[in-house]
Amino acid sequence: MANNYKKGDHDTRPWGTWEVLDAGENFCVKKITVTPGNILSLQSHNHRAEHWTIVDGEAVVTLGDEKIVCGADEAVYIPVQTKHRIQNNTQKNMVFIEIQTGDKLDEADIIRYEDSYGRA
Repeated sequence: MANNYKKGDHDTRPWGTWEVLDAGENFCVKKITVTPGNILSLQSHNHRAEHWTIVDGEAVVTLGDEKIVCGADEAVYIPVQTKHRIQNNTQKNMVFIEIQTGDKLDEADIIRYEDSYGRA
C-alpha cells in the first residue's frame, strides 16, 4: 500500500482547488472546490476508486457514458479504470468531498483523455 498524500496537502488548479482533509494507509479524503463554469479533465485511474459527495452547489458528473446532475447531499461512486469528470455549470462555487481508496494513491495516477486547460 502506498499513499503519497498527507493531511494538509493542497493545490490550486485552473478549475479551482483541492485540499487533503485526512489520509491513511489506503485512503485519502479531499475537499475539492470547482469555481463557476469550470470542468475537470475527463480522466481515469488505474489504482484507485473514488466516492464523490456533493456538499454545496450543483455538479454535472460524467461517469462512463452517463451524465448525472447532482446536488448537495448526493453521491457518486467511481470504480477503478472508469472514465469520469465533474463540472460546475452554475454561477457559484461547487464543493464536493472525494474519498479515494486503493493500493496506490498518488496524483500521478491520472490518465487524462480530454482537458479544457491543455493538460491531456
